Amino acid sequence: MDAANESSEGAPFILLGLTTSPGQQQPLFVLFLALYVAGILGNGLIVAAIQASPALHAPMYFLLAHLSFADLCFTSVTVPKMLANLLAHDRSISLAGCLTQMYFFFALGVTDSCLLAAMAYDRYVAIRHPLHYATRMSRAMCTALVGTAWLVSHLHSLLHILFMARLSFCASHQVPHFFCDHQPILRLSCSDIRHIQLLIFTEGAAVVVTPFLLILASYGAIAAAVLRLPSASGRLRAVSTCGSHLAVVGLFYGTVIAVYFQPTSRYEAERGRVATVMYTVVTPMLNPVIYSFRNRDMQGALRSLFTGRRISSSDS
Repeated sequence: MDAANESSEGAPFILLGLTTSPGQQQPLFVLFLALYVAGILGNGLIVAAIQASPALHAPMYFLLAHLSFADLCFTSVTVPKMLANLLAHDRSISLAGCLTQMYFFFALGVTDSCLLAAMAYDRYVAIRHPLHYATRMSRAMCTALVGTAWLVSHLHSLLHILFMARLSFCASHQVPHFFCDHQPILRLSCSDIRHIQLLIFTEGAAVVVTPFLLILASYGAIAAAVLRLPSASGRLRAVSTCGSHLAVVGLFYGTVIAVYFQPTSRYEAERGRVATVMYTVVTPMLNPVIYSFRNRDMQGALRSLFTGRRISSSDS
């Protein structure tokens, strides 16, 4: 029995992917390739434009560049493997490869969460305390916010991976998902997973739910300030902008919370895959559109990036 368990634990995992139907694999490959390329190009252009334009060195754009870079890496952790598996017969991944993918997925996902909260705080200070904006959102403060986001996310991920690496897998190694995600991997384990679930509902909630509540509080205060604007057109424009931001934030956090903050015994693979696509593929692709491409300064920086003309801060 022990020899059988050792053999099972050394066996690779098999990622079943989004579908096992051969007729659906090629259309899904084309769809997700297009979404992936759009997300990579959108986020890559934002990072390049912000780095190239002196006019975009304000705190908001500093945070946005880090969010775009994190999104670019976040999708690249899972989507290329998913695309390869849609065309390949061998969908196996080793335990070490699985834990590595899981580590960077957790780290970059939490980085996204923290940076979204930092950006909401930046907008709150800009609207509610404009006279103190330069001091409250100094370069030192922005660097501290970004550094904290990256540090906390990697500590969070390392903690979870250390627990996951101690699990035994003596049942099926077929993962009903397109990457090594937390819930489907836990369902394959024959170890006691109660300590990991407790970690998710405590420490995990601190790095996901807390930023979400901070974002809601920030936008609530912003909405109160917007309603006092004298101009109807100004109120409408501000409501449109805040509404689109909150829609994407709600999609990201709503699907994350729905997938992870439930007992593993209640996890449903099909619903989990659909929800995961929302925050691994869709929201990273939407972030450039919502936060950047509707911004006139960003549009000017992108034009200058393609034409080779530099824009000074006095031109913006």
